[in-house]
Amino acid sequence: MSSLFGRKSDRGDAMNYEELYRRSIHDRDGFWGEQAKRIDWHRPFDTVCDYSEPPFARWFAGGQTNLCHNAVDRHVAARPDQPALIHVSTETGKEEILTYAQLHVEVQRMAAILQSLGVRKGDRVLIYMPMISEAVVAMLATVRLGAIHSVVFGGFASHSLASRIEDATPKVVVSADAGSRGGKVVPYKPLLDEALQLSAHKVERVLMVNRGLAEATMLSPRDVDYAEARAAHMDAQVPCEWVDSTHPSYTLYTSGTTGKPKGVQRDTGGYAVALAASMEQIYCGKPGETFLCTSDIGWVVGHSYIVYGPLISGMATIVYEGLPIRPDAAIWWSMVEKYRVSVMFSAPTAIRVLKKQDPECLKRHDLSSLKHLFLAGEPLDEPTARWIADAIGKPIIDNYWQTETGWPILSVARGVQPDQPTRFGSPGVPMLGYNVKLLNDLTGEDLTEPNQKGVLTIEGPLPPGCLQTVWGDDARFVKTYWSTFKRQVYNTFDWGIRDADGFYFILGRTDDVINVAGHRLGTREIEEAISSHAGVAEVAVVGVADSLKGQVAHAFVVVRDPARVASDADRQALEKDVMHTVDSQLGAVARPARVHFVNALPKTRSGKLLRRAMLAVCEGRDTGDLTTLEDPTALQHIKDVVQRGN
Repeated sequence: MSSLFGRKSDRGDAMNYEELYRRSIHDRDGFWGEQAKRIDWHRPFDTVCDYSEPPFARWFAGGQTNLCHNAVDRHVAARPDQPALIHVSTETGKEEILTYAQLHVEVQRMAAILQSLGVRKGDRVLIYMPMISEAVVAMLATVRLGAIHSVVFGGFASHSLASRIEDATPKVVVSADAGSRGGKVVPYKPLLDEALQLSAHKVERVLMVNRGLAEATMLSPRDVDYAEARAAHMDAQVPCEWVDSTHPSYTLYTSGTTGKPKGVQRDTGGYAVALAASMEQIYCGKPGETFLCTSDIGWVVGHSYIVYGPLISGMATIVYEGLPIRPDAAIWWSMVEKYRVSVMFSAPTAIRVLKKQDPECLKRHDLSSLKHLFLAGEPLDEPTARWIADAIGKPIIDNYWQTETGWPILSVARGVQPDQPTRFGSPGVPMLGYNVKLLNDLTGEDLTEPNQKGVLTIEGPLPPGCLQTVWGDDARFVKTYWSTFKRQVYNTFDWGIRDADGFYFILGRTDDVINVAGHRLGTREIEEAISSHAGVAEVAVVGVADSLKGQVAHAFVVVRDPARVASDADRQALEKDVMHTVDSQLGAVARPARVHFVNALPKTRSGKLLRRAMLAVCEGRDTGDLTTLEDPTALQHIKDVVQRGN
C-alpha cells in the first residue's frame, strides 16, 4: 500500500499525503477536530462525530456556527476592500465587483427583505434565478437567518419546479424576470407562475429581481419588487442567527429512480469545515486569490465552489453568466487574465466543446496566474485531458464526487503534498475522511487485488459535508444509499477499478452496464475506446434492447471534421474504422452494433449527457422529462439519424 497515494515528498517538513489520509480514517475525531479550527464557532462542539445511530452522522454535535458568518462577516475586518464576488455576464455585457464590505451590506439588505416577508429560522426559501449577483446574495442571506435555501436551476420547466416547491414547502420564492443563454432570453416569471399554480403547496410571497429582459406580470400582494424592497432596507443591520452545527443549511434536488424529487439535505458546521479544508488541501486556494468555477448555482458544484468554498477561504469568486464560446472561445481565458485567476474549475464536456474551436483562442491571454485547472462532473477521458494540458500548459486535476457528497471523494491533494502524482484517465485517490471500498456487486466482498471491477462504496460514517439525509424522508435515505449490500456501506452506484498503484478509474454508473450475450460491459469503457480514435471529438454509448443478444451497444459520435462523414460511403468507412478501434482495445464482444454520426450530443445545461433520452429514441420509447435539455435540436437530429438508419 506504500504507493497508494504517490511517493513521499522530498521535503522533510512536508506532510506525506498517505500518512494524513490514514490518520483521517483511523483517528477520525482527532483529525476532524483539528480541521474544525478552520472556521469560526459561536459555541464549541461537544462531540466531533456522533455516529450512535448509523448511517446518520451528526458532525460537531453541540457546536453552533453560521455559514454566512464564515463566508462573509469574518472577512470584513481583515479584507474589507478585497473583491469577494465578481459577476461577469457576456449575455448582458455587465461586469460588477462587490468587495467583502459591500457584500456584507447587500446580504444584510436581502436578509432584512426576507425577514419582512416572514422568513424565520428553519423556513425554506426557494431560489429560482440566473447567474447574477442577487442569486448568491439570496443564498447567503437565507443561511444568515438560519433559514434553508433550495436552489432550482433557472429555466426548469413548470412541472419540475412545482414538484420541488411541493417537496420543499418554501415560505418565499426568490426569482427574476428572465435569464439569457446564447443571446436568447429565457423568461422565468411565466414558468414560475405556472409552477406556483400547479403546486399543492401555496407560497406566501415571491421576491422578483427585474433585470429588464422580459415582461413580468406582478401579482399583488404576493409578488414583491426587489429594487423597491431594497430601497426600503438600505441601512439594514441583520445579525447572523447562530444555529446548531447539524442544522440544515440547504436542500438540493438530484435525480432519482422515482417520480418524487430527492432533496439532498446538507448540514451547516460539517459542510463549512469540509469546504474550508478542501479549498486548501485539494484546490490550493489562498485568501486574496481569485477562483473561477464555470458551473451554475443550480448544481452542487456551484453551491460548494462558486459560493461557499471560495468565500469561506477569503477568495474572490467569479459568477459567470454565459457560454464558453461566446463571444468566442477565449472568454474564460480572458477572465483568467483580467482577474488573475489562480484556480479554475470546469467540466470535461466544456473542454470538449473548446476542442472544436479555434486553438488560437487558448493562446491569446496571459495565464501565468493560473495554478491548476480542475475538471469534474463526469469521467474525464485521457485524450481530452492530454489535449487541454498541452493547450494551456497547466496541471489538469480530475476530481470525482456527487451531489450527495458535496466535495470530492477522489482526487489528489496537492495542497498537502505538492508532488502528489496524477494519472491520466483517473480522478485520483480517496480524499481525506473517505474510507473508499470496491465491492463485488454480487457478494459484497472487498476487492483487494489490482484491476478488479467493482462497485465504489464508502464505509460509514461519511465525512463532514456529505448529505445528512433525504429531505423529509429518512427511510428513503437508508433504502437508497445504504441497503444495497448485507453490510451497511454508502453506495455511489458507480463502477470502478483500482490499479496496482492505488489510482481509481470510474467506469460508469452501475445502471449503465450493457449485458451483451452474457458479457457485462460498461458504456464508459466503450466510450473510452472510441474517444481514442483521432477523428472523434465526442461520443456517447447506450445499451439498446436486442431480441437476440439481450442488449447491444449503439455509439453516437461527433466527429472533429464533418467532411469525414459527408457521404454514405464516408460514414460507412469511418464507422468500420471506429469499430476496429474498439475491437483492438476491448475485443469484438464490445464492438458497437452501430456507430451513428451526429452533429451534437444532447446534454443538460450543466453538461451531462442525456443517455436515457438517447436510449429511449433508439428503442422507440417516450423520452420523458426533457426539462434540463440544453439544445432540443441535438436530440431531434439523433431521432432523424436513427430513423434513417445511419
